[in-house]
Amino acid sequence: MTGADAAGGADRLVHRKGEHIAAALETGDVGGAGWDDVTLVHDALPGTDLDQIGLGTEFLGRRIGLPLVISGMTGGHPDSVAINAELAKAAAATGAMIGVGSQRAALRRGDSRRASSYAVVREQAPDAFVFANIGIAQLIDQHDEAAVTVDDALAAVDMVRADALAVHLNYLEELVQPEGQTRARGARAALARLAAELPVPVVAKETGAGLSRDVALRLRDLGVRALDVGGRGGTSFAAIEARRAAARGDALRAAAGLALRDWGIPAAASTGLCAGVLPVIASGGVRDGLDAARALSLGAAAVGVGRPLLEQALLRAGAALQWIERFAYQLRAAVFLAGVTSVAGLPEASRIVGGHTRWWLDEMGGRP
Repeated sequence: MTGADAAGGADRLVHRKGEHIAAALETGDVGGAGWDDVTLVHDALPGTDLDQIGLGTEFLGRRIGLPLVISGMTGGHPDSVAINAELAKAAAATGAMIGVGSQRAALRRGDSRRASSYAVVREQAPDAFVFANIGIAQLIDQHDEAAVTVDDALAAVDMVRADALAVHLNYLEELVQPEGQTRARGARAALARLAAELPVPVVAKETGAGLSRDVALRLRDLGVRALDVGGRGGTSFAAIEARRAAARGDALRAAAGLALRDWGIPAAASTGLCAGVLPVIASGGVRDGLDAARALSLGAAAVGVGRPLLEQALLRAGAALQWIERFAYQLRAAVFLAGVTSVAGLPEASRIVGGHTRWWLDEMGGRP
């Protein structure tokens, strides 16, 4: 690939990131995350004060103020500087963790302007737990792109002074995306090498289709230290890429995206299936503090929220912070009413799991 080709590819990638922001806002949840299947049993006689409820938790050896990850959504696009700065300010003020979107654009071009759209997160949240982000498909040679090296991954970590590297597992998105990269042979070995050689933990992050217990066990064996289940029920990247494919006249991939819009393991079921294998971030359709309490009761260490916070970051200054403050109050209320004294106690709270989530857990051997 010539320098001009590489530059053109990077520019197209940046344009795609802008399209993703717009499409994510226009594409609603696919539904069926399963959080409504989990009911925490009301305790009419709590044993502690509401304002004494502890929301702090441990994650990969760090004390975290709030069990929330502001999911990595964007970066590399001019609009993403302000978005990431706003989200990082909210993380800094609340003790939440925060990720950045795929850093592929900055790594390919080595452009300091693009790198700054990611680096702003650490600038605005100097003490937060920050996740760097690259894709699983980029760990191996693709038809049009050489593999990301360990040195490249180190550059991604250094760019945001990250505490962990999220490697997103997004083959569903890739096979619908007009520019998608679908080579997978060798990705497992590359992931294991990365986990062994990086100085920070590697977190495997699905992006809408969920993780099964079998995959969680395989990832643990490869050296991955934590999981973000990214289950079905939130934003569908298959639907997003189907829109993009249709706009480009790619009828084959547009049809595939529509057919596979609801593909995957629901977020609640994926959380229950993976809990106990590795620390779990439950993401996929988490829309308030009650959903978070349900996820934590299933064994999650934290929850991830994406599109709702993206919407708030674009709304006005301070809106993302207010959303998280509401979320934290709802979570504290659910802990209080469940009769436990902290989020760490939610797995021991009385709960009923029914519906489709119970069916998944019974069939696949997860935590009810």
